[in-house]
Amino acid sequence: MAAAWQSRVPEPRLEYVAAVEDLPPGSRKILRVRGREIGVFNVDGRVYALKNVCVHQGARVCLGKVSGTTLPSHVYEFQYGHEGRILRCPWHGWEYDVTTGQSLFDPAVRVVTYPVTIVNGGIYVRVGGAGTV
Repeated sequence: MAAAWQSRVPEPRLEYVAAVEDLPPGSRKILRVRGREIGVFNVDGRVYALKNVCVHQGARVCLGKVSGTTLPSHVYEFQYGHEGRILRCPWHGWEYDVTTGQSLFDPAVRVVTYPVTIVNGGIYVRVGGAGTV
């Protein structure tokens, strides 16, 4: 017999969020999907979805600036990269890689991500089910 809590977990399903043509490279949309606010980003033609909550203090992280960051380099060298991939929280500047949800300061800390599927020109995000926040 299944535990009582298991019967209350919504089944995961794909939810339509936008047409591919409405989310050109470098753009984002913030929407509510099954009770969750999600930011959907197009980074160089690939689409990613993040929960719109910063793990630091709960800010709406997807409203932050998207840019690049400094990369590991030798002393007195300055290398900049990952342009269009780094999301900076508008409250305290915590930075996350949009493509993975990982924070730059500690890869073990991450924003919740959702799987994205593109079908017939539509962008769909998988939400719900056990293990999804």
